[in-house]
Amino acid sequence: MGVLNVTPDSFSDGGRFVSPDAAVAQARELIAQGATIIDVGGESTRPGATPVAPAEELRRVLPVIARLVADGITVSIDTIHAETAAAAVAAGARYINDVSGGLADADMLSVAATASREHDARFIIGHWRGIPDPAHERSEYRDVVAEVRTALQGLADAAVTAGVSPSHVVLDPGLGFDKTGADGWRLLAALDSLRALGYPVLVGASRKRMLAEVLETVPEAARAAAAPGGHERDLATAVVSALAARADAWGVRVHDVAGTVQALAVADAWGAALPLPTAPRPAPGDVLAAIPQDRITLTGLEVFAHHGVFDFERETGQKFVIDAEVAVDLSAAAAGDALAATVHYGELAEAIVAAVERDPVDLIETVAERVASVALGFAGVREARITVHKPDAPIPATFADVSVSVVRRAAGEAAR
Repeated sequence: MGVLNVTPDSFSDGGRFVSPDAAVAQARELIAQGATIIDVGGESTRPGATPVAPAEELRRVLPVIARLVADGITVSIDTIHAETAAAAVAAGARYINDVSGGLADADMLSVAATASREHDARFIIGHWRGIPDPAHERSEYRDVVAEVRTALQGLADAAVTAGVSPSHVVLDPGLGFDKTGADGWRLLAALDSLRALGYPVLVGASRKRMLAEVLETVPEAARAAAAPGGHERDLATAVVSALAARADAWGVRVHDVAGTVQALAVADAWGAALPLPTAPRPAPGDVLAAIPQDRITLTGLEVFAHHGVFDFERETGQKFVIDAEVAVDLSAAAAGDALAATVHYGELAEAIVAAVERDPVDLIETVAERVASVALGFAGVREARITVHKPDAPIPATFADVSVSVVRRAAGEAAR
């Protein structure tokens, strides 16, 4: 996703593309370099930026969007205003990128639902606590990953309840929005946990302060040499892009498309050369020693959903039964009688039900994989054993049950 700021005051390129001709030329260049989406923004959300009325925002973005759509370019509108989002989608934008996740404008969810239903448009839900505060007075988290994950789940639920198709939801952890640099790195390191919510994840770290803080630890000559004539944070952005791709991020939002496209090509080549996972039986005391032998087991969880290969299964639905077993070290919870140190099995059950009830798929194998991802998203879970039963499967012969079981481990654990 290439960034196109048609604003006079954006933090890294404000004023460069305020004229429609300059903006369109830049978008075409970003597409030529390898961008697949152009994210057009008419209001800066940097700390201290002056708020922009929707009328002025529309004056800035609509002429650009119209010309890009006419060129066949896929456009995203970067806005917190429902009026701007509606007009942009009507003009051909196929993404609404709201860094507030629908919190800034009470009408945004309704607009996103209409865009999803009538224009097949996606809604990118960002996490924030308001316009970024340079003093970080709102950047206090006990567990930034857990709190952002919970907030994004709530925002996604609200969007789906409003009528946005689950298949049209994309999540963004909101790096830099009331989060310190350390918070941002924790979130990037925990992309698997965010992805376990079941939605694609967009990473927007481009040129942000968290990169500058890291670059301050390297020699000034190295910073200067890495960015001759360019922005000194672009190389770091490209590295984050490659790492995000390796962590299965859906997309990256960047100013410097050329550098990121090169980094992604290297990441793809590296990934293609990796051997396929194998599942050797570990020797006693080997990798199994790293996996807690403590278990929480939830069995016989009944969920009514609409999965199946046949049309009538999708239309009428049927019962599915889920068994889940998660490996988690329970010693701290037991020693301190601490709920926070274990997996709340009620919340696990709710998360599994929500995952199974989501958009229909053909195979219970896919359902099992989805449930395993959700289970691994809970803090402390190192391994998930999931069985999905389909007792009412359309099989002509007499049978008692049919099921699929998967065993999945958290990132960094031995493959099985």
